[in-house]
Amino acid sequence: MFSSKFKTVVLSVSVSILAVSLIFFPQESLEASRRGLDMWWKIVFPSLLPFFIVSELLIGFGVVKFIGVLLEPLMRPLFRVPGAGGFVWAMGLASGFPAGAKFTARLRQEGQLSQIEAERLVSFTNSSNPLFIFGAVAVGFFKNAQLGIILALAHYLGNFCVGIIMRFFGKEPSKESKKEKNSISIRGALSTLHQTRLKDNRPIGKLLGDAVNTSIQTLLMVGGFIIIFSVINKILYILHITEALGKIVEVMFSSLAFPEMLSIPFISGIFEITLGSQLTSNVGAATLLQQAMITSFILGFSGLSVHAQVASILAQTDIRYKPFFIGRILQGIFASLFTLLFWKPVYTRLNNKEQPADVLPVGFFGEGSWSHDIYQKMIELGPLITLSFLILYVCILFFRLKKT
Repeated sequence: MFSSKFKTVVLSVSVSILAVSLIFFPQESLEASRRGLDMWWKIVFPSLLPFFIVSELLIGFGVVKFIGVLLEPLMRPLFRVPGAGGFVWAMGLASGFPAGAKFTARLRQEGQLSQIEAERLVSFTNSSNPLFIFGAVAVGFFKNAQLGIILALAHYLGNFCVGIIMRFFGKEPSKESKKEKNSISIRGALSTLHQTRLKDNRPIGKLLGDAVNTSIQTLLMVGGFIIIFSVINKILYILHITEALGKIVEVMFSSLAFPEMLSIPFISGIFEITLGSQLTSNVGAATLLQQAMITSFILGFSGLSVHAQVASILAQTDIRYKPFFIGRILQGIFASLFTLLFWKPVYTRLNNKEQPADVLPVGFFGEGSWSHDIYQKMIELGPLITLSFLILYVCILFFRLKKT
């Protein structure tokens, strides 16, 4: 009873402080809000929308169940999740946050995952997409394309390790799941695909409209969280709360022989990964290895902004948030350790080659590369794509309301 009342008081006071801060610091709040909106408008919406729409269509047409039957012998022994988890893992790696949570929740609603399996799956299928790691962090912030290779390697290996550890989470799978473990055949997979399509008897137009509708609703929610956490991060900095929290982190960093100046970027990254990564890249007192380790932890933990997005998505199901939170802490630790382990054999080796700076790694990921060009094009065309689909969303809602 006391803890419940204490929680109520803390939440009420926190929101009140935020409201008063918005009144006293309107200019700073507006700038932070614009920054969050700019990120969502130009990058997040246009990059995630195609994945969300296509995934809804794949689920509706039964393709995900088809993939699930084929991947069952791989996903079940490794991660103790059904084969359909392979689809979620792949989409999460390709599209970034919070796609893994979105697709996990969708499969749970479809009944393709049990609660425990969904909680295992969501803990390791959320990750930063490659374009963000290489385009924004490595090239944009650090001006160092090779660093993207070590960050991506540490990030995705950390994700894999989290999946292996979280396979021990929860009770043993049911007898039905064990029976399905060795059943694999193309014929059986095709039969499952066909039966799923027949079960979901929505016309193609209706299915496409639903896919666009639910995807845009999710992305609007994501945009709201990005904007509000951008403002919260700024308010915490103005009120010197970030600095106070940084003093606590300084003690930990001093024991690890890390510069104390990394504490503020670290705390900022706990709230929002983009700002934290950018501030970390600007700390001249730290070595590049130290900067990379902090950035790897920030990318692995994902920031409370992403946590809030995921918690909101999971709240629509019976999937608990706690396994996801544990998974993010584990990935942050693993990613930092892998950065340290692979620094000499990977990063130092790349930079010690007697080749010009535009060798293969930079050619693929540096300025002027295809990945960098895609990232820049996305920033240029992102607002147009976002506006077009928002208009389409309004039209779909209008016609549906008109019919009712």
